[in-house]
Amino acid sequence: MNWDTEFAIGIIPQLLQGLVVTIQATVIGYVVALILGLLVAVLRRVDYVGPVVFAVFEFIRTTPLLVQLLFVFALAPPSITPLTIGITVMGVHYAAYTAEVYRSGIEGVAKGQWEACRALSLPPIRVWGAVVLPQAIRKVIPALGNYLISMFKDTPYLFAITVPEMMFVAKAIGTESFRSMEAYTLAGLFFLAVSIPSAVIIRRLERRYAAV
Repeated sequence: MNWDTEFAIGIIPQLLQGLVVTIQATVIGYVVALILGLLVAVLRRVDYVGPVVFAVFEFIRTTPLLVQLLFVFALAPPSITPLTIGITVMGVHYAAYTAEVYRSGIEGVAKGQWEACRALSLPPIRVWGAVVLPQAIRKVIPALGNYLISMFKDTPYLFAITVPEMMFVAKAIGTESFRSMEAYTLAGLFFLAVSIPSAVIIRRLERRYAAV
């Protein structure tokens, strides 16, 4: 099949619409993963609750994302949109990974900091909000950024639950026109156009915080 430049230019608006959905799912899902992951990391240090939280999210972390998407999609009521399901499942799935990143940052806080907080009888909210989390999160920002890129690259899985992200649009174009080469090539280039600058930014963050 020969490359058709005119056809390729004509399908760019459709692919860009799919890219918008892809970015939307990534950004919202990532916010969910950051917030939920932090909550999980803190709860894991709570007696009695910690082992249960660990077991649940370890199961989520070791189960394929595609399986989770299909399972939730099959059980969810029709009133919930596929995009909402996809964002929620991706957010929860990646929260299992961000929780481990937060945990490493929390465990990296010097023991003397915890002892000083106990000596001053600081309430838990002040201990976590003013002492522990500011230090822990600063250390793990580059690692958290890597999961943003990973989530972006995993968005094609949403194709399986009919979310009109970029790969879904590319396949639809190929099915309708019998010209898949242009659609998939452009989709790949759009993925590169977003992921490569993001990776450069993450590397700069790594160098910046490594020097601190």
